[in-house]
Amino acid sequence: MVDTIFAVSSGRPPAAIAVIRVSGPGAVAAATALAVRLPEPRRAALRVLRRADGAILDRALVLVFPGPASATGEDLVEFHCHGGRAVVDAVEDALASMPGLRRAQAGEFTRRALINGRIDLAEAEGLADLLAAETERQRIAALSGAEGRVSARVRIWLDRVAGIAAHVEAALDFADEDDVVKTGGGLTDAQADAEELAAEMREILDQPPVERLRDGIRVVIGGPPNSGKSTLINLLADRDVAIVSPVSGTTRDRIEAPVTRGGLPFVLTDTAGLTETQDTVEAIGVSRATESIRAADLLIWLGDERPEGDAIWVHSRADLPRRAETPATRDLSISSAWPDSIEALWKCIVARAELLVPALDALSLSRQQREQCQRAAEHLVYRSEDPLIFAEHLRLARHSLATILGIDAGEHLLDTLFARFCVGK
Repeated sequence: MVDTIFAVSSGRPPAAIAVIRVSGPGAVAAATALAVRLPEPRRAALRVLRRADGAILDRALVLVFPGPASATGEDLVEFHCHGGRAVVDAVEDALASMPGLRRAQAGEFTRRALINGRIDLAEAEGLADLLAAETERQRIAALSGAEGRVSARVRIWLDRVAGIAAHVEAALDFADEDDVVKTGGGLTDAQADAEELAAEMREILDQPPVERLRDGIRVVIGGPPNSGKSTLINLLADRDVAIVSPVSGTTRDRIEAPVTRGGLPFVLTDTAGLTETQDTVEAIGVSRATESIRAADLLIWLGDERPEGDAIWVHSRADLPRRAETPATRDLSISSAWPDSIEALWKCIVARAELLVPALDALSLSRQQREQCQRAAEHLVYRSEDPLIFAEHLRLARHSLATILGIDAGEHLLDTLFARFCVGK
């Protein structure tokens, strides 16, 4: 028998209001035990909540949502209590004392919604991202999944694969009948349709990954010792992140600072100066700096020698008399004495970062969703003159796409996803 679960689904106490959710076959009975007389479904009403011995716990708004038309697909009750810690603890203790009730695990309410068909896996992933969103762009990208845009597109793809598979089955079952060829049921036509669908999927796969919006765009500041890297990260972060010193080799390890700018999340990284050294510790710092530069989404280069790759080449300390003239090869000049130059650098960073993240109206796929789409596309373009082999690849393509929606999803995948949720969601 399915347990009945409960948890606080609002913010941590103390707060003005605490919403305590109860979901499962025993939810209505538990609510009746506390409030005695329940309101009509989906109508909020003020009730006195009491313990089994009659002692008052709180006066709270009570809402009842009968299953399956509820958020979890099963009977669901909400108590909107006062948000003090003692009140929440008292109500939860009263619920925990009832047979068949237990405290919910992280993400268990949403997991039940998935199991009961109220949402699919793509919507659950979008909801997880929405709960974790800290910037406007993260919120917009997360809504693409949470509001069902990803699911709708995948279902269209599944329908198209099913249609192609039907043509192949027709080619197998009625290969000797002319009508099959005339209606486009031939193997060649089916393969052409599959390749067209794969091309459409790859257009989306060619877009920048959404993970940069979630994890932050990695901006690495690199250059030789004493080129102003630590000063620059402090200016970009608008706080003291790194120690600034005229002593060469002050920064010996990577220093990171998360920053939000232009609605985008960034992770700024200060690195050790790139130089030849016999110092063991400094050599480790140089090695780590090299690794960071290679892994950077954007590199800000402060050295006088041309950087490798597409970097923002900055002429630093431009206020000094000996560096007053900006070389033509530099993207811009900066100085700690010129606030406008730091603002100009930020504009340059944001402009380049926009090319590394999905567009506002793009269909945003997670890493797992992209991997499944890539597998599906590879199966769709598999060429074979044997319709049985092609039909098998169509089946595998359908399986990959269905995995995005959570159809036949493995427990490990679900455990990993729902571990990202808070207890009350």
